[in-house]
Amino acid sequence: MAHARFAGPEAVAPREAKFDFWGSMGDLLALVMRSGAPQLGLRIAAALALVFVGKLSGVLAPVLLGDAINTLAPAAQGGVAIGGAFLTLAMGFAGLRLVSACAPYARDAIFTRVSQSTMAKAAVESFGHALSLSLDFHQTKQTGTLSRVIDRGARSTDFLIRSLIFSLGPTFVELILAMVVMTVRLNWLFALTAFATLVLYALVTFKITDWRLSHRRELNDAENRAAGLSNDALMNYETLKAFGAEDRLVQAYGGAMATYVDASSKATASLNILNGAQAVILNVGLAAMTVMAGYLVAGGELKIGDITMAIFLLSGLYAPLGMLGFQYREIRQGLIDMEQMVSLKAIAPDIVDAATAQPLPPASGKGAQIAFDDVSYRHDARSSGLLGVSFTAEPGQTVALVGPSGAGKTTAVRLAMRLIDPQDGRVLIDGTDLREVRQAELRRAVALVPQDVALFNDTLYANIGFARPDATAEEVRAAAAAAELAPFIDGLPNGMATRVGERGLKLSGGERQRVGIARALLANPRLLILDEATSALDGPTEAAIQETLRKVKAGRTTLVIAHRLSTIVDADQILVLRRGRIVERGTHAELLAKAGEYAALWRRQTRES
Repeated sequence: MAHARFAGPEAVAPREAKFDFWGSMGDLLALVMRSGAPQLGLRIAAALALVFVGKLSGVLAPVLLGDAINTLAPAAQGGVAIGGAFLTLAMGFAGLRLVSACAPYARDAIFTRVSQSTMAKAAVESFGHALSLSLDFHQTKQTGTLSRVIDRGARSTDFLIRSLIFSLGPTFVELILAMVVMTVRLNWLFALTAFATLVLYALVTFKITDWRLSHRRELNDAENRAAGLSNDALMNYETLKAFGAEDRLVQAYGGAMATYVDASSKATASLNILNGAQAVILNVGLAAMTVMAGYLVAGGELKIGDITMAIFLLSGLYAPLGMLGFQYREIRQGLIDMEQMVSLKAIAPDIVDAATAQPLPPASGKGAQIAFDDVSYRHDARSSGLLGVSFTAEPGQTVALVGPSGAGKTTAVRLAMRLIDPQDGRVLIDGTDLREVRQAELRRAVALVPQDVALFNDTLYANIGFARPDATAEEVRAAAAAAELAPFIDGLPNGMATRVGERGLKLSGGERQRVGIARALLANPRLLILDEATSALDGPTEAAIQETLRKVKAGRTTLVIAHRLSTIVDADQILVLRRGRIVERGTHAELLAKAGEYAALWRRQTRES
């Protein structure tokens, strides 16, 4: 099956929208419905009811105030007499204003659980999807850019829910209610003027906001580039220091920030133009309606209370109208952020469980049988990976892969772990094609000790125990001891609670590899893969760990990638790879007797020693 392939960081941050508005709203609604918030339906219904009650109260309050003023009668002394009707209407006005002001607070108290659950659901789904993507994706992505895409996309869902359900929609409802009141209680010219102002305001707002989108995208791209450079530099601190590249990286980061400043200035300038145009339109509309109200009062068509009603209705009408521009801008921005998250989730993982995936056969206690059956795999980045490779590692055997860089050794390891799938042929474990095995079970059956062990910024205990979260403290300590870590840990002030730093940078290369070996031993796998697992160790420690590895190979199959041939002399089968093909195979003694490539490599290493 053909899947979308990840071509680089730009694939996570597309420059153009790839989905329509209503389709996005459907996705957002579906996300809300699977958010898992308690009493979801009841919370949504209550929040919508509070929105309508609040808007209706805000429109009716000016009507009561106008009627209250109209009940005032001139007193004999030239003052004003206040009657019971005025007091009743004035209290009603105050009560409706209170309801209008408090309804949003009650709505937020009820709906916050839904919006936050939806945001969390979006973040968890995007994060989980990113982890499920292919090896190509994770070899080319920029971690800082990806994390910001997930974070901004998740936060945009919360804003879009609040804006569309509780602001933009109710704003139009309030405008309609206000225009109805103006037509019935005042004059249809008020409603017409308000409507004309609204249409002009909306058109100008939408046009300028659409023009601003390119500036906002440039700002996002510049921010992503700066964040990516910063994260890359900080995560590769040792390489940076080793090559004295601090000034060069700072200069590149300064260039990215300069681009960000230019993009930010353009975005701010265009925002000021938008705000100025909106202010002009609203104030022209307000002036027109005020003058019209004055003429109608002077002509006797309206009462003094009615002009007060018109002013308050006008204020209530323009308040949400003023928010229309903000909501439209932020909704479009939210859609840009959500667009990037949706694009990320649209990338299909290359490695998925088949519909017919089955569990692994029960463990035999002797290790797994791993077989490559005429396997070929060609990388996108180079011409060859593996070409027609076939071999079988029987349960309990140790099979070593040797050969120059680029010969296909690492590709074979990734195929054995099903990080990639063969383009031709099959890889089988205990007689079952890996593509027909559930990935979760395969991961529990296979453990890898890589040449460059990746550690989390956590404690030694957490890093070793990562292989088996249910392991007891005694089991974790036994794995550490088996990897020759016990003396090192006992010498630390905090022992197993010592934090190893970002990517384990507080440990030496040898210490990181021993932690990786301990982690693999704790997993107790059927298939143990050692990718130059002792390359960073000193001679005595390497000899001790080689002896440990010889002991732990019992009951499991071992696949070894080795450059030091001295570490694999006892292997049951040695495969010599060159340009993706097996050119020699046999035991150490058999290959030496052939006097071929392996024998030549052995002689070179022996002379160097």
